[in-house]
Amino acid sequence: MNDDQTRTHQMTVRVREFNAQRLADFSETGAARQFFNDLIAGIAEAESLAEAQNIGIGQARHGTRTRSESRAALRDDIDAIYRIARILGVEDQFHRPEQNTDEALVNVGKTFAANATPLKAQFIALEMPADFLEELHTHIDELKAAIVAQGNAVGDHVSASSALDDALGRCVEIVRKLDGIMKNKYANNPGALAEWTSASHIERAPKRTKAAGGEGSTQTPPPTKPA
Repeated sequence: MNDDQTRTHQMTVRVREFNAQRLADFSETGAARQFFNDLIAGIAEAESLAEAQNIGIGQARHGTRTRSESRAALRDDIDAIYRIARILGVEDQFHRPEQNTDEALVNVGKTFAANATPLKAQFIALEMPADFLEELHTHIDELKAAIVAQGNAVGDHVSASSALDDALGRCVEIVRKLDGIMKNKYANNPGALAEWTSASHIERAPKRTKAAGGEGSTQTPPPTKPA
């Protein structure tokens, strides 16, 4: 969860606990009990989506590392082949990528593989490894796979984050409805009403302000009710 999602989730959990402690105050067949149950289900859904979000973020970070490693390996292959192509005087067949993208690097790798194949023996005679073409194909495939895997992981966590926002939004809407009920229910019970107010607010994000000496400082604004 990001900071805003975390603060909203914390509020819903506080409300859930408030409701659990005062459940006996409400009719078993009344609307408040149904709102309580809906909130419990909504929190469970949000927490499940948060777990999916965290998994997606972790996979995306792993994909970034894997993609970087695959990119470096393929670029090393291309540079090594180009150096030997210059010695052979065939560098015109081996143009390195003009665009700084992984997709361009993959396409250049394929071109290098095709053009180096009929010259394989000459490359090996100039101390290229005997399996340099096999390694080139392997690194091309690894980078292609890393591009797809990272894209999928990013898509997964973005989707889970969006779904989490929706789930938390539904929880906030339930709390809004409960707010009116609680203010009526506990109008003559200041202690209970104060507990409800404390439980149902969402903390605002701290704001940075300029201190007297010019250093940035953080101030936490007062809590706010769900809007």
